[in-house]
Amino acid sequence: MSWLGLEGKVAIVTGGASGIGRACCDGLAAAGAGVVVADIVEDAAKKAADELAAKHGGKHIAVRLDVADKASVDAMIAAAVESLGSVDVLVNNAGINIPRLLVDPEGKEELTEDIWDKVVAVNQKGLFLCAQAAAREMMKSDSGGAIINMASECGLEGSEGQSVYAGTKAATYTLTRSWAKELGKHGVRVVGVAPGILEATGLRSPEYERALAYTRGITVDDLRAGYKKVSIPLARAGRLAEIADTVCFLASERSGYVHGTTVNVSGGKSRA
Repeated sequence: MSWLGLEGKVAIVTGGASGIGRACCDGLAAAGAGVVVADIVEDAAKKAADELAAKHGGKHIAVRLDVADKASVDAMIAAAVESLGSVDVLVNNAGINIPRLLVDPEGKEELTEDIWDKVVAVNQKGLFLCAQAAAREMMKSDSGGAIINMASECGLEGSEGQSVYAGTKAATYTLTRSWAKELGKHGVRVVGVAPGILEATGLRSPEYERALAYTRGITVDDLRAGYKKVSIPLARAGRLAEIADTVCFLASERSGYVHGTTVNVSGGKSRA
C-alpha cells in the first residue's frame, strides 16, 4: 500500500473531464483509487475514464452530471455505488465563471439575472447538492469519507469583473466550515482547496479572456501580461498537478485531522 493509502477507495470528481478536475482524476487514479469522472460533457468524461484505466489500471467510470440538477446528482451517486461499491471521496470541483460588470455604461457586458442564476446554480447550488448526496452515502460507512470543495483566493479578495464568481467562491469557505461542524461527528471530513494563478487550460478560453479584459478596461494582451505581474514569491504559475497532489493528500487518512479549513495553494501569492 502506498503512503497515501487510497488503494480501493472510490473518489468522485465533478467537472472531472478537464482542467483541475482532470488533474485530480489522474492523481487519485495513480494513488490507486477508483475514480468516477463526473462531467456535463459526457464524451469527454468517457475519454478521461478510458485514459485513466489505460494509464493506471483499475476500474474507473464516466457519468454525465449536471451538478445543478438533483436527479442528475442522485443518479451519479447511485452509479458510483453500483459500479464501484462505495463513495469515499468527493472532489466538489465543477464550476463556471462568466465575467460581467455589475453596471456597464456601454451595455455590452452587464450582469443579468440569467447569468447570475447560472453561475450560482453551478458553483453554489451544485456544491450543496453534491455534498449532501455524497455525505448521505459516506455516513452509511464506518470509515466515513472526505469532501473536498474547490474554492478560490478571489472568494476572499473579490475580483473585478467577476463578482458573482467571487461571491460563490466566498460561500465555499463558509459552507466548508459549516458542513465540517455538522459532519465531523459522523466521521466525514470537509476541507477546501483554494488555487491561485495556474498554468493555462482550455477553460481560459478566448471568449472568457475577451470578456474579462473588457470588464477591466484593458486588452487581452494586457490581461495575459498581468498574470506575470502579480506578486508570487515562488515566481511562477502553479501546476495543475500541484493542486491534484494537495487534493490527494486531503483525501487520504494522512490528513485525518485536517477538517473545516481551506488550504491556499498559491505559491505565496498576494496583491501587495
